[in-house]
Amino acid sequence: MKLLIKQRVFSWTDSYDIYDEQGNPKYFVKAEFLALGHQLHVYDSHQRELGVVKQQILTLLPKFDIEIGGEIRGTIQKEFSFFKPRYDIDYKGWRVEGDFLGWDYDVYSACSPVIHISKELFRWGDTYVIDFQNPEDELEGLMLVIAIDAANCSES
Repeated sequence: MKLLIKQRVFSWTDSYDIYDEQGNPKYFVKAEFLALGHQLHVYDSHQRELGVVKQQILTLLPKFDIEIGGEIRGTIQKEFSFFKPRYDIDYKGWRVEGDFLGWDYDVYSACSPVIHISKELFRWGDTYVIDFQNPEDELEGLMLVIAIDAANCSES
C-alpha cells in the first residue's frame, strides 16, 4: 500500500496533500507557526484532525512530539552529526535507516521492514512515496515522515 505526499508549491506555510495509490485525496497537512515553535496538523479528507507534530522548545537540536488522537505517542530529535542526518526516535519501537537528505530511507520494527520512503524525481513540487508493508501502520507512519521532514526543515 502506498501514499503520495505532495508539497503545495505556492503556499506560505508548510502544507501537504496526501493521496492514495489511485490519486484520491486522503489526508492533508497544514502548518501553524507559533511563538513557541511550529506545529503540523494532520487532517483526513473530511477535515477531521487526526494528529499533530509539535516542536518542543528550549532544545539544542530540533525535537518534535508526535501526537495522535490527543495522546503523545513518541518523539523524534535530530542528533548532532557532521555529514549525514541522524535522529533519536522513540516511537513504536521503530528505527530509521537511510539517506534522509535524499529522502530514501526505511523504517524497521526489530529486523522487519515496516515502511519505505522515497522521493519522486521530475515532479512539480516535492513528491514523496510512502510504501507500507502493513496498512495498519499508515497513520503512524505518515506522522513519522512528517516529523522527520519538520526536523530537517527546522534546522535550515
